[in-house]
Amino acid sequence: MLNTRVPRRRPAPKRSAAPDAGGADHPVARFFDHFAAHVTKWVGSPIAFGLAVITVVLWGASGPAFGYSEVWQLVINTGTTIVTFLMVFLIQQSQNKDSEALHLKLDELLIALEGADEGLVDAERLDEDKLLALAAACTARARQERRRRARKRRQP
Repeated sequence: MLNTRVPRRRPAPKRSAAPDAGGADHPVARFFDHFAAHVTKWVGSPIAFGLAVITVVLWGASGPAFGYSEVWQLVINTGTTIVTFLMVFLIQQSQNKDSEALHLKLDELLIALEGADEGLVDAERLDEDKLLALAAACTARARQERRRRARKRRQP
């Protein structure tokens, strides 16, 4: 029977939750973080989508009453522009937070696994040239490992 248990290194030291450059300890930053999380969760819900559809249908149905005037068109154009503009910032905040959490989890796995390349920890913080060089090195290492495994399978 094969041993599928992942070998572990010694336990990695716990990271301290240092405040980021964005001032995560500031009350306004904390409020914005919570607000953005709740709004993006709600806006992605079926109820929010349904309300948006109803709004557009009501606006379209009111066209004849307003003679399809420029003001009638301006209402939907202005409303959607403002909502879109504000949502960009809220969604970006949530994406940044999710991305950072995902990178921290992956970094923890890289640190904990035996044989993993710890040079990949915090790779997302490298500039593009260094990141491309790292990707090329990883690709070359993967090809080399595939060849090694293929040779090993061919041997009796």
